[in-house]
Amino acid sequence: MNDRPAVSDKKALHGVLTARTFFSGFEQAHDTYNAISVASDGKIYYVLSSDSYEVGGQMYVFDPQAASIKFLGDLTTICGEKYLHAIPQGKSHVRFYERKGKLYFSTHVGYYQLIDGMDRLPETAPEGYGLYPGGHFLSYDLGTGEFEDLATIPGGEGMVSMTMDVERAQLYGISWPGGNFIHYNLETGILKNLGPVSAGGEGGIPGIDFRSLCRSLFVDTLTGGVCFSVAEGDIFCYKLENETLKKLENVDLRLDYFGKYDPTQPGSMSYNWRKVFWHPTEEVAYGVHGNSGYLFRFDPRNETIEIIDRITSEASRKSGMFDQFSYGYLGFQLGPDQNTIYYLTGGPVYIDGKRIIGQQQIAKGAAKGLENLHLVTYNITDHLYCDHGPVFYEDGSRPTYVNSIAVTAGGDIYTLARQTQMGREIQDLVKIENPFE
Repeated sequence: MNDRPAVSDKKALHGVLTARTFFSGFEQAHDTYNAISVASDGKIYYVLSSDSYEVGGQMYVFDPQAASIKFLGDLTTICGEKYLHAIPQGKSHVRFYERKGKLYFSTHVGYYQLIDGMDRLPETAPEGYGLYPGGHFLSYDLGTGEFEDLATIPGGEGMVSMTMDVERAQLYGISWPGGNFIHYNLETGILKNLGPVSAGGEGGIPGIDFRSLCRSLFVDTLTGGVCFSVAEGDIFCYKLENETLKKLENVDLRLDYFGKYDPTQPGSMSYNWRKVFWHPTEEVAYGVHGNSGYLFRFDPRNETIEIIDRITSEASRKSGMFDQFSYGYLGFQLGPDQNTIYYLTGGPVYIDGKRIIGQQQIAKGAAKGLENLHLVTYNITDHLYCDHGPVFYEDGSRPTYVNSIAVTAGGDIYTLARQTQMGREIQDLVKIENPFE
């Protein structure tokens, strides 16, 4: 481990942040995960999800200069399935990756069937509809505005996570619910399914072969290796040169600080990291463990992990408790200065001095109870943790179900959060102005 000063020696706590809401026009917009990014044109691209079997997810672009929103397309139509009368492409569950003027992303199922008390991939389609045909790899041309359908995920599964080796033109991901590792070569157009990487995945039986699946992968830009975690805490890397998956033998995520888990049970990400990114100059990965909120530094070449600090909100740190969102938070990203980590996380709510306590256990990724949204930043060079305070809308209400983030070159933060529009609660675009100004 490096001889770094304790983060607690340098920390700051700010006041209250105000978030501005935007209405994209999609009255059925449901909870979205990851699917927002800033492109090289300075605009924010995002997908609003749908949990309906009649309507697919919708893609939009926000222009910060004009403060205007443009509808780009319905995911089902983009995938060429408008007249298929099948369960639609309800979500994109991944960030956008840019290469040579195009954005690359994938689609996921948004309509589930409740089976044995759990949200499952539908086995019986609604009357008049076919079963989900499988997720797609897609591209969007920033210049022409045209979409291209690249490939369909086999087995009728969605894409729950994805990353891209931009330099080598390779797409990778993990399918849901089976947890198959998928590799798509942009140069050759060949898609390969390397099979399940985590027992039965989230389609497995609790207590037997159920495993929560990794939501975030990263590419080592020097070697082209792709790394992801599994519920038991092991870390796997895929080598492009020989197209093989290998478990790292000298490192894992079964750390005392992260807590103790039964990987066969739903309701948490277990020992998986929640979100991770590759640092281009340090040539290591920074990640956050979802339930505990610990920031760590992972070197895949030397197979080492260094715990840095717990980057939950100051209120959570003081309470000593996990946050209310059972899977942890996906709003975790390296800022444009390549030195500041931005993290949208939870914080306990107190009424009359008493902390609101939610459910002890739930069987899916959701909030166990009411919580605040906090913006936390961590300066890598100065080892400075800063909780900028809770975030509220102008009317005093709270943004909830926040699991995405995009940071502009100017330091403004965009995310997707629940809000009230047209008299109903939906999820849509939210802006938090640069907290350092």
